[in-house]
Amino acid sequence: MAGKKKVEKRKDSKDLGLSAEKDEFSEWFTQLMIKADLADYTEVSGCIILKPASYEIWEKIQEEVDKRFKKLGVKNAYFPIFIPEKLFSKEKEHVKGFTPEVAWVTEAGGSKLAERLAVRPTSEAIMYPSYAKWIRSWRDLPLKINQWNNVVRWEFAHPVPFLRTREFLWNELHTVLATEKEALEEGKHILNAYREVTEGFMALYGMTGRKTEKEKFAGAVFSEKIHYIMPNGKSIEGPCFHFDGQNFAKAYDIKYLDKNGKEQYAWQDTYAITTRMLGVLFAVHSDDKGLVIPPKIAPNKIVIIPIFTDQNKNEILKEAKKISSELEEYCPILDEREDKTPGFKFNDYELKGIPLRIEIGPKDIANKAVIVARRDNGKKESIKIADLKRKIPEILDDIQISLFKKSEKSFKEKIEKAKSLDELKEAINNKKVGIVPLCRNMECEDIMKAETKGAKALFISEEKIMSEKCIICKKPAAYYIYAGKSY
Repeated sequence: MAGKKKVEKRKDSKDLGLSAEKDEFSEWFTQLMIKADLADYTEVSGCIILKPASYEIWEKIQEEVDKRFKKLGVKNAYFPIFIPEKLFSKEKEHVKGFTPEVAWVTEAGGSKLAERLAVRPTSEAIMYPSYAKWIRSWRDLPLKINQWNNVVRWEFAHPVPFLRTREFLWNELHTVLATEKEALEEGKHILNAYREVTEGFMALYGMTGRKTEKEKFAGAVFSEKIHYIMPNGKSIEGPCFHFDGQNFAKAYDIKYLDKNGKEQYAWQDTYAITTRMLGVLFAVHSDDKGLVIPPKIAPNKIVIIPIFTDQNKNEILKEAKKISSELEEYCPILDEREDKTPGFKFNDYELKGIPLRIEIGPKDIANKAVIVARRDNGKKESIKIADLKRKIPEILDDIQISLFKKSEKSFKEKIEKAKSLDELKEAINNKKVGIVPLCRNMECEDIMKAETKGAKALFISEEKIMSEKCIICKKPAAYYIYAGKSY
């Protein structure tokens, strides 16, 4: 019987809605992207079009992050997308880490270039020679320059829309400070700014953790990132903080005279948030009916659907327009289409994830009320029109809070402690992330990844290690790590 129901559901929804369920994550996510009009494929493998429905959300992320950056003294600028090979090669560890991903321009207009140009995978190599020119004295510090731009990374074989694309959008904030203490302190402020947006607006629960030496950003002293867990049990990295110490300062000669007239190498940090967060947002919150978008990040928080006949059309549309005007701050959509049934419209806006639906028909007019339906849980209630301005913000706030709590619950349910390699394998097979004791030996990380068919060290746990042994070599463990498959 269960199988029969699933077939019937798919047949009914195939034209407009999703025919795959969330448990079938890959197919479900692909359908969600296309049918909810979020993105489209292009002729370039691994590069997608961000359509208005998704790009508007990215604009809101930019706006909120940028607002917080400016309070911390950050300025926006723009540097070229092309990086001469001689600049790209200055920091050896950095270059080694990015070499497999770099796309190169070798000719233009039919003529070979005298020097290859890297298409920006990240901007240290094009920004830091300028930093070295601009910084002379302690008075020039701190220098905090951010870019909102695109980058290209070409190494991987299996791109996934939003989650792993060869070109993506991001911010890259590159700061220069006088002391190690200032650089480390700044990291806390910037990660907190990101968290305010990912938690407060995107309703996403994530866990911040430091990467192992093997998994850190190439050229950094250490890397810390906010991590999320997808419905299929794979981890994905969110906003990041790389403490670069003086590594790049020494490679690119970024020095300053301190207050005593002594020459010092500067201290540096780098930070980023990318459009992969759109994929995390869509995947974590959405369901079998389509998108679920948290109200604070939704471009349109309400859709108003008038239900009318030729006889009562004018009366109902008049009231619907009045409600739309009164709720203008929520950017409502008023759907007056006459060629679509109310049922079609309900399904359409459920697919597109509008947080609240207001239905108004002749009976509602008579009762001076409307029906309000929540996208997150489908609950409906009748609300007096006179009470809408008071009730709507309360409902939207409750949706926002509920989605975050649901995200947190889902994250924690996908974590499992494992005492051995066999227990870790079982956790991974059950689409979970395991917590295991591990030593610092990179070979043990490689063996763990091979034995589990792809589970890597995601980040280091803050839980204190006692007398546990590494699950691979059985020597004393250095720390607990979260281990899992990832994008």
